[in-house]
Amino acid sequence: MTRLPVGAVLRLSALALGTLALLPAQLVVVRWMPSRGAAIPRLFHRLTCRCLGVRRRVRGTPPPAGSSGLIVANHVSWLDISVLGAERPVCFVAKSEVAGWPMIGFLAKLQRTVFIDRSRRGATADVTAQMGARLSAGEAVVLFAEGTTGDGTRILPLRSSLLGAAHEALGKGAAEAEDGADIAVYPLTISYTGFHGIAGGRAERTALAWYGDTELAPHLRTVLGVGAVDVELAWGEPIAMGRKTSRKEATRLAETAIRKARQETVSGRPLP
Repeated sequence: MTRLPVGAVLRLSALALGTLALLPAQLVVVRWMPSRGAAIPRLFHRLTCRCLGVRRRVRGTPPPAGSSGLIVANHVSWLDISVLGAERPVCFVAKSEVAGWPMIGFLAKLQRTVFIDRSRRGATADVTAQMGARLSAGEAVVLFAEGTTGDGTRILPLRSSLLGAAHEALGKGAAEAEDGADIAVYPLTISYTGFHGIAGGRAERTALAWYGDTELAPHLRTVLGVGAVDVELAWGEPIAMGRKTSRKEATRLAETAIRKARQETVSGRPLP
């Protein structure tokens, strides 16, 4: 097995030490000041990006600071969590298996992740109710609506079922939401564009994707070995869902925006 460069070992050690330092503080905050529970996770995600050499670029107009809304994004890698978590306070929706992963599951719980058991009938209804409560409380909720990670080169079809959380946040069913307020749905495209500021092609994007049967440890070694990963977050125009736009229509509009932004990133066309 090829050894990691000394610099990569030092960066990984710094991340481990930083995590150990932040954990006790987050445990206290979650227990006694839950309303401030998003600040330390954001520091952790920024530390992760710095230690792993992940450099973020944002285009488009992000949601206003402190605003609630449903962020609908594509999913490429476990890195997506820190890339997005470093930008703003958010909570995530994840499959229930993540809760049982060593260390990662513990960290996810500390960030108040919403877990969905996809093998249990009725799970979607439970999760949409939880997501709706978070949205009603003014939180930003991230939904990776493809339902799995992609290979970094294409966008998979988005699933509309969990977007029903927006209607839960309105306190009404989808059929009754026409006369109520709207919930903002923010399309977001995550694209890993290359290494060290040099644009990559299909091979580079696939190497950074964590999908299929890819194991975490070898993938982490790849990221550490690269040294500097460039990622772009492209925000689309917000979609008002509730009064006139159904969850299926909102899903279609979000998918169209995500695919368009992905194509602009890959093709290298001039950006506005």
